[in-house]
Amino acid sequence: MGWLQRIFGKEKPAGAQVNPEPAPASAEVPEAEKTASGTIAPERVGLNGEYDQSGLAKRVALAFDEDAGLDDIETLWVAQLGTTVVLKGKVPSQDLLNKAIEISRTVNGAADVTTAEVNVG
Repeated sequence: MGWLQRIFGKEKPAGAQVNPEPAPASAEVPEAEKTASGTIAPERVGLNGEYDQSGLAKRVALAFDEDAGLDDIETLWVAQLGTTVVLKGKVPSQDLLNKAIEISRTVNGAADVTTAEVNVG
């Protein structure tokens, strides 16, 4: 089972990307979640460029799935608070946590990564 399946209960959709082009914001997108240019805010862009309240966390999970060096660690979870990626749970080593942080930072919309709720060891 991969990260997307375990955390969000969904398989990777066709055409899913870690950093897709955001779609133009429709009327359903809250004003606070639009950019000045009328696109979806980067942290709310879903796997296919659509609006998704949890878009950043889902794209981080997809990035974890796509990195062969980061197997699905069943005790680590991904969430988001605005533009902050929140990692919580437990990882077997600091190296794996560092890898997860590094990958998280490559995802558009991730301004910060917090690991305050992660135990190592």
